[in-house]
Parts: sequence; C-alpha cells; structure tokens
Amino acid sequence: MRGLVKLGLLLILAAVVVGAGFLIYFRQGADISHLENHLQQPTGIYDLDGNLASTITANKSQGVAIAEIPEHMKQAVVSIEDHRFYEHHGIDYQGILRALVKNAKAGSIVEGGSTLTQQLVKITMLESDRTLKRKIEEFFLAQEVEDEYTKDEILEMYLNQVYFGHGAWGIKKAANVYFSKEVSELSVSESALLAGVINLPSKLDPYKNLEGAMKRRDLVLSRMAEHGYLTKDEESAAKKDTVTLIRGEKETDPLKGKYPYFVDHVLSEASSKYGIKLEDLLTKGYKIYTTLDQSMQQATESVYGNDANFPVGTSTEELVQSGSVLLDPKTGGISALVGGRGKHQFMGYNRATQLTRSPGSAIKPLVVYMPAVEEGYEITSPLKDEKMSFGEYEPTNLSGVYKGEVPMYEAVMNSLNVPTVWLLNEIGIDKGLDSLKRFGIPYEKEDRNLTLALGGMRKGVSPLQMADAFSAFANNGERIEPHAILKIENFEGKEVASLTEKGTKVTKVTSKDVVDKMNTMLLGTVEYGTAKNAAVSGYEIAGKTGSTQVPIEGISGVKDQWFIGYTPSLVGAVWAGYDKTDEKHYLTTHSSEGSALIFQKIMAKALQNQASQSFKTEDIGPFIAEQQAILAEQKEKEKEEKRKRYWIDKGNEIKEGWNKWRNWELPW
Repeated sequence: MRGLVKLGLLLILAAVVVGAGFLIYFRQGADISHLENHLQQPTGIYDLDGNLASTITANKSQGVAIAEIPEHMKQAVVSIEDHRFYEHHGIDYQGILRALVKNAKAGSIVEGGSTLTQQLVKITMLESDRTLKRKIEEFFLAQEVEDEYTKDEILEMYLNQVYFGHGAWGIKKAANVYFSKEVSELSVSESALLAGVINLPSKLDPYKNLEGAMKRRDLVLSRMAEHGYLTKDEESAAKKDTVTLIRGEKETDPLKGKYPYFVDHVLSEASSKYGIKLEDLLTKGYKIYTTLDQSMQQATESVYGNDANFPVGTSTEELVQSGSVLLDPKTGGISALVGGRGKHQFMGYNRATQLTRSPGSAIKPLVVYMPAVEEGYEITSPLKDEKMSFGEYEPTNLSGVYKGEVPMYEAVMNSLNVPTVWLLNEIGIDKGLDSLKRFGIPYEKEDRNLTLALGGMRKGVSPLQMADAFSAFANNGERIEPHAILKIENFEGKEVASLTEKGTKVTKVTSKDVVDKMNTMLLGTVEYGTAKNAAVSGYEIAGKTGSTQVPIEGISGVKDQWFIGYTPSLVGAVWAGYDKTDEKHYLTTHSSEGSALIFQKIMAKALQNQASQSFKTEDIGPFIAEQQAILAEQKEKEKEEKRKRYWIDKGNEIKEGWNKWRNWELPW
C-alpha cells in the first residue's frame, strides 16, 4: 500500500510538472506582436512636401477610432457578447461555468463562454480549427492582450475586425452596408441590430433574414436594459423603431484611395525598383514619400473628370481613353499622373505608364530633327518638299500641299511629312536610332526603316516615356530617370529604401546649343504652328503634336492623338484614343483638336502656382517674318513678271491683228 501511495504521489507530481511545463510553454509562446502588426495603419503616400496625400490598404476592415463609436453601440455589443467585459482579465471564469451549466441542462451547446478578448484573438491571430491546442493558445493570448491594451483599445480592435455579415468586416463598413451611415450616426435600434448579427452573421444577415435579425435586435435591447444601459422606456421605444436598410454608395473597393493612378504607379515602382512585395505594401503600414504635387494632380484629375474636355469618337458605347503625365525635368520626379477615364481598377491598366502606341509625328524632333541639328543643319536649312518615293515607301503631306522646298523650322512647325522622311534619309537612319537610344525610347529591329521618321513603330511608347524624352529639351540636354518615390519607411519609422541610396540615372542626350535650336523650333510649333491650341497665356510653351491613322483600308480616321509639351520647369505628355481601334472605334479629329487641348487645360491649372520662366532662346518669329517677306517679294516679282508678260502678249496680239488688217486685200 505504501508503495502504491508513493507511486500515486509520483504520478501526480509528474502530471503537475508536465502540466506546469505545458502551461509555461504556451504562456511563453503567447506572442501578440502579430496583433499589433495586423492592426497597423494603412500604407501612407506622402507628397513632395511630406504631407499625407493618400492611403492604401488591403485589410478587409476599415478602422474607426473608439471615440467615434457611439456609447450605445459599444454597450449593445458588450451586453449581448460579453456583459462582464469590464470586470474580467481576458477570461471570464464565471461565464465559462454558467455556459457549462446551461449547455448541460439543454443537452447541446446553447451558449459560449468566450469573451470579446478571446474573440479578438481568434479572428486576428489564430486558425479557425477547434482543437485543444488552439483553445489553450487562445486562453493565454487573451490574457497577454489584456496585459498590453486597455479595455477601450481592445473593444476598438474588436469592433474594427469582427464580421457583421454581407461582406462587412468592421463596424465602419457595416454601418455603411446596412444603413448608408457613418458609425457616429447609428441609432440605438440600429446599433442593437448590428450587435445581434455578430453571433450568426450569415444566418442573421438583415438583407436575407430581416425577421430573424429583428428578433435578435430585440434580445440585444432587452440585455442592454437588463445590464443597466437602457431604461424600460428607452428599451420599449427602441423596439418600436422600424429598420430601413439602405446600401451605402460608399461601399467601394477598400484599395481605392485618393489619386488612384498615381498610387498604382508608386506601388509598382516600390515593387520593381525596391523589391518590396505588393502584399506587404498593402498590409504593413509603410510610409512612402513621393514626388507628388497635389495641386498638379488635382488639376489633372479635374480635367479628366469633365467629359467635354475629350475628343468624341465614332462610338458612344465606349469611352475615348487617355493617359497623362506631368514631370519635373530638373529632378525626374513625376508630379502628377492619370492613367485613364471612367472607373478606376486597382493596379489595372495604366495608360500613362503601360501604354504602347505609335507616337506619330511627336517622334520627329527625337529621331530626325535633333540628330540633324547635331550634324550641322540649321533651323533655316532648306529641306525638299515635293512628292517623292523612297523605294516602295511614298510618304505624303497631310495637307496635300508641296512647296518644293521649305526651311527646317517650317517642316517642324507645320509637321510636314515628306521633308522629315527626306531628312532622315539624308542623315542616315543609324543616326536617328542612336538619338532614340539617348532619349530612352525603346525600338525593335523591325523599326529600322524610314517609316520611323513619322512614328512607325512595331511596339510604341507610353506618355511617361515621351515626357522623359522631351525633358532633355527642358533641362539643357540632360535626361534624368523618371521616378515617383523618394524614400520608404516601415511602420516603425525606419527607412527601408531611398532614392538617394539607389541613385538616379542621368543621361547626357545632347549639347545646350542643340537644345536651344530645338527649343526655338518647338516654341514656334506652339506659337505659330500645329500646336496653337496648346498655348497657355503668360507662359512659354514648346511642344509637338502627333497623330496616327487608322490602319484599316477604306477608313479615313485617327487612331492615336499625342501632344508632348514643356516649359523650363514642367513637362507634360498626353495620349488620347480608343483602347482598341477598329472600323467602329476611331477618332475623327487630329491631335491639334484633341490631345493639345487636353494638355492646355491641364497646364493652365498646373502652372498657376509657378512663375513664368523663359527658355532664353531665339524667337522663330523673325525667321518667319523674313521668310514671309522673301515669299512676298517673290510673289510681287511673279506678279510683275505676269503683268509684263500680259502686256507683251497683248501687244503681240494687237500687232498681229494690225498686220492682218494692213495686208487685207480689197475684193474689188
């Protein structure tokens, strides 16, 4: 017997030791740091001045501060889910005992003993499986949460994470989904209904089972009165309230914030350039400091918000699309960006950065005229302007007019095709391709032919690439790699990436002397040529239009409209057209009547806070005046010659008539 007692004591001691070790193991493993990470603020996008401009998150719930939640909402949840919430330390032993007794009497599970703290742990940190291990983990984690956070903080986290049915995670979304209200506007009756849904969110979804949800609401109101949160009169009045379900218009993709296309590009850049996973960017509370100029972004978005600013196409069923970029040529920083019209799709097609379309005549300064100036051509150099063919290729001027010979600035200013192709043929296509490479414009092997002079490209370019290329003209011949991110900090404020550390690539495209001549011609294009509609009063604007034709036989229409323009401090690129061009979807106007006007409206707003700056280059006006004077003199000489010829011919005619009369023989 004594031996059996000793054995029994040893077994009990062993069980106590093992049990204690088991409990210590789980206690030590009760790490709630994941809860803190899980509830971090959304990733913030900061503008150039360091101001928070937009937020983005993939969290299924949208947070609201406890101070904004009405007392009766908190009381309703506590009354029905955990009425001893303010008394226990994460585990309600009385509640567990009460539940055990009730369930034993009922012969089934009719009441649970989980506290709000345990529920918070379960929905944020644990798997959904019902194992003993999970229950033990829940037990200790709940106590850790109570040690770390106040009751208000726990309730705030719970209400922002719990599921209210009908896709509504968190109280903010629930108030909007069911009542189209802010949380602070909820009535006692509405709060009780939402609190009642928590127990069985699918079964008690008011949209599917309003009667069941109302019965549960009345139970919640009774419990609120039972626990002293409502008087009997208040309980009775709340039960008489009718509930009107109104699905809120604010129910949108939780990923959508302010400046969506700019934010999309920032996330893409953070992933591709700095190697941060998109999932982490959307869930870990990063702070991303960018080159965003909010006034310019707002200016661009306001233009895109007005359909009247865009060209009308042949189809009214599909939007004429567009993409625009504003770029600081001195830094390479992207100031503003809009990648489309209509409803934005998170990380969807961004026409400002992902578009690949032929640039049309907008490429002429890059592939033809700048390398020609580098080869020694002057802006007044004569270029052939007559119908001609280059093998099987026979370009034509859009106007159908040919002058025989034109100065180079006129070919640029009026976007003449034949002189441009002739000039590329003269300097050699290799010079043109080398120039494109310096401008950062990608091309394919198939592009190595004279059609490149007019923008014929197999793949094409984006507005961002064109803005980047033209920025060299605004920055004395240097092109700085475009970027949107300056630095990235994690949720603790530690810098994890920076432009300074990564560095920006600077490319010397050409000399300042060449740039000055190009600026003279491109300023003339806006002041006197095809881009007059892009002019902004009080500012020097240089730029180039570009259009491409519909590649379908028998259809005379425009596929792409381009305008790329710039001041000494800002470059803008605009594309407009259909996403898919076919016989039913094309434009009927050229870029001078479409993309140039969009550019003008954007720049007129974007430049309001910038002082006017000058390119300090030669004005093309005197050249035009001189050319016009020469033409006028030639015309006058031609007129004088014509008059002389007229009188000479008239005199000869009179003389011939006189001779006939004088030699006439009388019949008698």
